[in-house]
Amino acid sequence: MSLAELAARSGLHRVGARPPFWSYLKQTWERRDFIATMAQSRLRASVEENRLGVAWLVLQPVMNAAIYGIIFGVIQGDKRPPDFAAHVVIGVFLWGFFSHSLTDGAKSITGNQSLVQSLAFPRMTLPLAVVIEQFLALLPSMGLLVIALPFMGHPPAWEWLLMIPLLALYTLFNAGVAMIAARLTVHVRDLTQVLPYLTRIMFYTSGVLFNVSAVLEGHEWALRLYDFYPIYQVLQLARGILMDTPVADQMYWAYFSVSAVVTLVFGLVFFWVAEERYGRD
Repeated sequence: MSLAELAARSGLHRVGARPPFWSYLKQTWERRDFIATMAQSRLRASVEENRLGVAWLVLQPVMNAAIYGIIFGVIQGDKRPPDFAAHVVIGVFLWGFFSHSLTDGAKSITGNQSLVQSLAFPRMTLPLAVVIEQFLALLPSMGLLVIALPFMGHPPAWEWLLMIPLLALYTLFNAGVAMIAARLTVHVRDLTQVLPYLTRIMFYTSGVLFNVSAVLEGHEWALRLYDFYPIYQVLQLARGILMDTPVADQMYWAYFSVSAVVTLVFGLVFFWVAEERYGRD
């Protein structure tokens, strides 16, 4: 009997071996406290050195919305969406959750090499911690949005509670994106140099700052493509909920639900397959 056969018979496994998929997910779930604690500590560390501290979690997206709103408000002129201020604020706040999950998630493995190489744990916890961190960073902005919208002519309504399932789906979608980006960056380190350009293109094409229907008027084929653009779906659904604007609610809910689940499942499997490579490349 070989040593490998003897080890297998005794229930021993190779150090760093990839566990079965469901066992891997179970191990990740068992470390949920670690994920939450890491997310909170990273978020706290990112703001505690600033004089205004956690206030920057609100001030930064507000300033982004103000700057983009002023510039693109002037550029668009008469083609500005109705209720432009609320349109831009909702878009910029929600866009930040996706963009930071993507860019920070991409560096979650390569940026923690010492941790990955020194300890045995499911590496999936790292990109998931990034997404939880960005979700926590989003909450103060959403709280401010709830306070500000009535002053923009949008009084609170029971429909606003639909933001809870929408943000849940959005978090699942971003988790899948973060895991995909984390693995790709391990294989292609230069991806971190490309991502800022990719996110910038997506920012200017996802309807954050403009009314897609007005800009693409007369180009029905392009408008139909936007119906399958996940980030655009999120923004349209959020605006429909918070601003009571007409959108294809049922269609977009169905499309984005499918997108979120498919992206998450693909991200889980895609990341798990390369588990043994993390910390070695």
